[in-house]
Amino acid sequence: MGANLSGRVSDKEGLVQPRLGDLPESCVAMVLMNMDPPEICKLARLNRAFRGASSADLVWESKLPPNYRFIVDRVFDETTKLKISGKRDIYARLCRSKSFDGGTKEIWLDKNKGGICLSISSKALSITGIDDRRFQTVAYLQQTWWFEVSGEFEFQFPLGRYSLFFRLHLGRSSKRLGRRVCNSEHVHGWNKKPVRFELSTSNGHRAVSQCYLDNPGNWVDYHVGDFVVDNPHALIKIKYSMTQIDCTHTKGGVCVDSVFIYPSGVAKEP
Repeated sequence: MGANLSGRVSDKEGLVQPRLGDLPESCVAMVLMNMDPPEICKLARLNRAFRGASSADLVWESKLPPNYRFIVDRVFDETTKLKISGKRDIYARLCRSKSFDGGTKEIWLDKNKGGICLSISSKALSITGIDDRRFQTVAYLQQTWWFEVSGEFEFQFPLGRYSLFFRLHLGRSSKRLGRRVCNSEHVHGWNKKPVRFELSTSNGHRAVSQCYLDNPGNWVDYHVGDFVVDNPHALIKIKYSMTQIDCTHTKGGVCVDSVFIYPSGVAKEP
């Protein structure tokens, strides 16, 4: 296919007609800058000109977040930085989930649009009454009168609107004979009063929502609220929490996995 597109042909008068492969790489690169990453990768297979242009720094810098230098400095160690070979390599590395801050947080780019997605482990959260009942990265609360989970995170976000979620699971999830099973014996109290979710940011945004926890045996992403970033060069501190502090009854049997932050509208899969 590439040979046919990049070769030259003559018309009836013997004049050589230009083909797609005759385009200068710089012109091809300008075209690729207006395409999404999956389309760029497909077109790179057309011919030599497209293959060369698809590796150009100016193409992939246009797909990286404007603050990618901040992300590289925050996420990658010095050894990794020395191995980076251009903007396409930075993009590829960031599209794979990368842990940082001692393994308590992960970051990745949405593969289609390049938006920043973040995951904050339960290890980075303050959980009242957890009594160190942690299984790998998941915290399990068997029973408590006062349920409160909170945390804060400071980061430099690109312009846009972001959504924040708590990922929870009613019942203790485990594997038995290769199959996932759920022990729901400690699940109680969540149908009496809703859980209150809150978030606030240092640039003045605040959101409050309430929701009853349900759907035992399944991981559920509970939407806390949204915030907007209007200065891509400023550090923004985000505070988030969920509480159910009605002490007239106990509640328990909940797993706390993590907090997720995504560009609003982006699918929640790394």
